[in-house]
Amino acid sequence: MQSNPIDIEQAVKIHKALGEQTRYKIIQILSGESNLCPADLENRLVTVALSTLSHHLKQLSDCGLLTSQKKGTYIYYSLNTDTVQRFVPYLLEK
Repeated sequence: MQSNPIDIEQAVKIHKALGEQTRYKIIQILSGESNLCPADLENRLVTVALSTLSHHLKQLSDCGLLTSQKKGTYIYYSLNTDTVQRFVPYLLEK
């Protein structure tokens, strides 16, 4: 089975994003609980400033690992389970 070049490109982006410790922790948190806003994530991560957290969330969203939903003035993030199952299914194992 030959991989599609677009799949390879996305897989590389995903693994680069997960290569950073804070982003990996964000994914771990969101694998257990969905629809969290940045403030919720900031409280769980403790050592990450909200401005830095926004950068990490953008990286994870850009590679397809996260989905977001805006409610009022807040944005809530969840795992994109289709992408996770396709490229990094081990992240869903408990």
